[in-house]
Amino acid sequence: MDSEVKIEKEMNLDIDNQIPEEELENISTNKEDPPLAEEELVVVDEKIVLEAKITELEAANKEMNDRYLRLSAEFDNYRKRTLRERMEMTKTAAESVMLSILPVIDDFERAMHSIEMGMDFEATKEGILLIYNKFKDFNKQNGISEIDAVGKVFDTDLHEALTKIPAPADELKGKIVDVIQKGYYLNDKVIRFAKVVVGE
Repeated sequence: MDSEVKIEKEMNLDIDNQIPEEELENISTNKEDPPLAEEELVVVDEKIVLEAKITELEAANKEMNDRYLRLSAEFDNYRKRTLRERMEMTKTAAESVMLSILPVIDDFERAMHSIEMGMDFEATKEGILLIYNKFKDFNKQNGISEIDAVGKVFDTDLHEALTKIPAPADELKGKIVDVIQKGYYLNDKVIRFAKVVVGE
């Protein structure tokens, strides 16, 4: 029995002699390695979470970019369509006006034919007067009206002075004495200035 204890002690002494103290300390501290493994797991988990977020953000970015491209294409199509519609509208806008003016042109042609045929002068004169009144009615229906000028104070927003003459009366100084060419409104917008003679 004593010999077995003695052998065991000698073996322990041999082991103690063979392993340096530093390594023994390392062996004893190696018991704390599992917490380092937990920290590594946390880092790995964070990487996985970050990669998932990056993937999610990339998908969201791709979706937003796709939406932007579609919206941009839709707007471009809308712009082209409205431009095309506007061009077509300007081409056909005069259609109703021209349809209304055609009967007046027909009346003028009949009047010219009657003049060529040497018909009654008074009847021809009445016919031309009727055409003129018809044309004035047509203008009124389309919102065209004359700018009243004679005897009015000269206004550069409505009138264009071609010349100045001495006023025939004191009350006509700075006022319009004569109209060379009538001016017109389209609704409330001036479409042609009245060309006038102003008294001074």
